[in-house]
Amino acid sequence: MHVMIFGCGFSGTAIAKAFTDDGVRVSGTTRSAEKMETLSRDGIEAFLFDGETLENRLREALADVTHLVQSIAPGKADPLLRLLGEDGAALLPRLEWIGYLSTVGVYGDHKGTWVTEETPCVPVSGRSKERLEAEDGWLAMGEKRGVPAAVLRLSGIYGPGRNAFCNLEKGTARRLIKKDQVFNRIRVEDIGAATRFLSEHRLGGIYNVTDDRPGPPQDVIVEAARLMDVEPPLEQAFETAELTPMARSFYGENKRVSNAKLKAAGFKFSFPDYLMSLAQLWRDERWRG
Repeated sequence: MHVMIFGCGFSGTAIAKAFTDDGVRVSGTTRSAEKMETLSRDGIEAFLFDGETLENRLREALADVTHLVQSIAPGKADPLLRLLGEDGAALLPRLEWIGYLSTVGVYGDHKGTWVTEETPCVPVSGRSKERLEAEDGWLAMGEKRGVPAAVLRLSGIYGPGRNAFCNLEKGTARRLIKKDQVFNRIRVEDIGAATRFLSEHRLGGIYNVTDDRPGPPQDVIVEAARLMDVEPPLEQAFETAELTPMARSFYGENKRVSNAKLKAAGFKFSFPDYLMSLAQLWRDERWRG
């Protein structure tokens, strides 16, 4: 078994750890030589990948990859799909399973109602439209190759080193109030575990990888501040707050995302809601990473 993760960032590294913990051969790509050293220290065979070309060393490694995970954002088109093109079968002759990391952003705005994998996608942002196109491309590749291709639609990712505690410590936490706004979240370790689960069970199709507790974003800040025993930042009205266009766009989508399909397949979340997850990060002093 050889797992190759394209884009070994926050989520990609958590996926790698879910496999390397059991001694599986895991490779991963990054854009920087500095990050290559970090990946190597974590037991991940590291390769440079700029999204433009497949260097010879990387091409050679693909020859015995059995499990391919793609976590790189598509841009105008998915960089890996473009490079594999018609040569995918030749470059990945031993391929058994594909995992593609997408986003619940593909659903668009549903006015706070529940969405499932069957809900029609009406993406709002350009980046979510690109994700949807990439999903279709990877599902088509799986069908063409006769291997399961799983699309993991992720909600707001957090975990050790990236969470409300860190934002409070840095002074960047904001308590924005927008009436009836809710978000789902997902702990990064559960992304790793869900990827491994889907691959081990050779499952394909679309799965929401998200927690059980959609809720107002300001509630997460208040709970983290309570655990830290600090005052939460003052409330700010969303309508008058200064935000980047990307940050503002997130608030243009309001939905509650169901994870029932993944749980029905047999997956158990280690961190099903942010209350117990934040408590664990604080108790174990792991929140800084």
